[in-house]
Amino acid sequence: MSKTVIYEFPVTFGDCDPAGIVFYPNFSRWMDASSLNFFVKCGVPTWKELVKTTGIIGTPLLEINTKFSKPASYGDVLQIHTSVEEWRGKAFMQRHVVRRGDELICEGTEMRAFCIRHPDDPSRIKAIPVPDDIRARCS
Repeated sequence: MSKTVIYEFPVTFGDCDPAGIVFYPNFSRWMDASSLNFFVKCGVPTWKELVKTTGIIGTPLLEINTKFSKPASYGDVLQIHTSVEEWRGKAFMQRHVVRRGDELICEGTEMRAFCIRHPDDPSRIKAIPVPDDIRARCS
């Protein structure tokens, strides 16, 4: 079972469309930020540090799914509850539950992989097995 980490932030005026509702791509941006926050809060060094010590450049997104339940608006304070739902060999499924207090706003899942620069062509990236130490810190 994975830890759950909460990332909290206020919705700003610029996050909303002309109707005052959060523009839907912002949820993807916030889930991405919550993904990194999850690892940092679990004690994993930032990608900037990991690239120096392990060659890991980050966890690129492979797939995303989002289901919206209620709108959010300027002035709301949202919390994203993030956990790893499933660990696979070279990928993992992260779950994000976005709430405004007790209200469910949306839920999302992201399939990601730990990646390094491809040894034969540094302009490409290559998925690697999920490092055991990272998996242990996040469980």
